[in-house]
This record gives sequence, structure tokens and C-alpha cells, in this order.
Amino acid sequence: MKRTVGIWMYKNGGGKEVEKKIVSKLKERGINTITDLNLRDAIVVGQNIYIGSVLLNDLDLFFSYNAGEQTQYQVYMYKILNTIIPMINSYEAFELTEDKFQTTFTLKNNAIPTTDFRLCHRDDKKHLKAFIREWKKMVYKPVDGWGGVGLTKIENEATLDVLMPFLNQADLRFLYLERFIEYDNTDFRVDIVDGKFISCYGRKAGDGDWRTNVTSGGTVFLREADDKLIDLAVSATKATGLDIAGVDIIYDKKKEEYIVLEVNGIPAFATPEQEKMGLDFNDKKIEKIVELIERKIKQKETNE
Repeated sequence: MKRTVGIWMYKNGGGKEVEKKIVSKLKERGINTITDLNLRDAIVVGQNIYIGSVLLNDLDLFFSYNAGEQTQYQVYMYKILNTIIPMINSYEAFELTEDKFQTTFTLKNNAIPTTDFRLCHRDDKKHLKAFIREWKKMVYKPVDGWGGVGLTKIENEATLDVLMPFLNQADLRFLYLERFIEYDNTDFRVDIVDGKFISCYGRKAGDGDWRTNVTSGGTVFLREADDKLIDLAVSATKATGLDIAGVDIIYDKKKEEYIVLEVNGIPAFATPEQEKMGLDFNDKKIEKIVELIERKIKQKETNE
């Protein structure tokens, strides 16, 4: 029986072309693909999971790579499907890195330099005010946000007092806070696949902003990573269990060291516009992902 991989890939920003290359390279290795398998359309009948006429149980692996269209149902099906077939990334690693607190907590417990952080109940005003007095500036982060959405800089107790009613209206159970890091408003995005370095580029915050996320007005620029940065990114990826990771690293001026700010389980490929400016890592990344898929399929066959 021919080996078959299911794929759910983002289509915007050059994703459609990337998917075509992945499909072509897998075909060269004798691996069939079924694309556009959106877990939103999945149903469970007994022990079987279907999308249309496709029985997902029979797949050798499912490759999910779509950050922008995740729904609660898709994530739930992601979890269920990973109990019967291999996934890239695994559900366990995906779930961990979708939560900013759990990611930072894991990094800290693996002795990986990261930001100072606190977690407390939303009504714990005593500790909230103690944190702002200690740090002078801090950042509130939704644990499950992405693209810089919801990030709020708190610069004094007065700002905290103004913010609290809005946070309470959001019906949050707890607050995740980070010390505001004094840095040069640029970061390194280091891509890792299967423990190997793929690429590095930089992002710079827009005028008057401190967030480097492109969706928040940041811009991408060419940037090199030295061995120290690469080792840091590889260690962060290993600690979180990801097969594919985009590790965001900044230089903390106060601590005078590089720290891991976030670990992204679905780092985007370079867009056509970014490729024109010199970001040429897509083919290397595709090749490593195809090798990873084939290795995981062979591992599954050996285990069976």
C-alpha cells in the first residue's frame, strides 16, 4: 500500500506554492499526498475519523501548517487524531507552544534564558501592584494570542488601574505578565526543522511601537545568526518538543544577554516579496520538512 500523508497548509503569502513543492518532493520519494484536509470538516464515526470520503486513520502522517485558521474544533480534532497517527508538530508540542506562559515556564525549567514572568489570579491586586513596583514596566500578554494582538505595555500603577476594568470584562481567569525588556526594537527569528538550523532573519518594530510582529507594523530585514544564537534556538526547540519551530530571540540590555522571547510552532515561509529582498530559505526548509516526514513514516512502519 502506498504511503500517504494528509496536509492542511495555509494558502496566503505564498503558502500555496510551498505546498505544491512539498507535494512534488514527497511524490519523488514515493509518498502520496492528500491536501486541503481541514479538520473543521472532520467527523468521527465509531473509531474512525473522516473528512469527506478520506479515512484519516489510514494516513501514515498528518502535516498541519495553518496558524491563521485554527478553531476550537480543529484543535480538538488535532488532539484526537494524534492519538492514532503521527503528526507534525505533535499535538503535545503544539498545545504547549500555543500557550505563552507554558512555553516560558518550560524554557525556564530547562535553564534556557528567557524573560522574567509572573502568573497570578486576575483579582490579586496586591501582587499585581508589587510586580509593577519591582519591574517599573511590564507587559500583559494573552497566553493564546499571536501576531502581537492583545499585548499591552503597563508603565506604572496608574496604567494598571485603568487597564484592570477592561481585563475583568474579558472574563480572564488569570493574568500572565512579563518584565518589559529594554532592547533595540529588533529581534531574530531563527527557524529550526528536525533539530537543524534553517534560516535567520530580523524584524524591526514600526515607528513609535515596541512590537516587532509584522501584523503589528513590524518590518522584516536580512540578518545573520551566529553559533550562539543557533544553539539557543535549537535548545528552545528541543525543550518544547517541536519538530518545526520559529524561535524569537532578543538582546536584553539589562541582563546583557540574548533571551528567547517566544517559540512559534508554525513559522511562516518567506513570502514572494520577502524572497525578492533576499530571504531565500524556503527550498532548504521544504527539503528538511520532506526528509522529516519520510523519517517519521519509516519510524511508524518500524514500530508496526
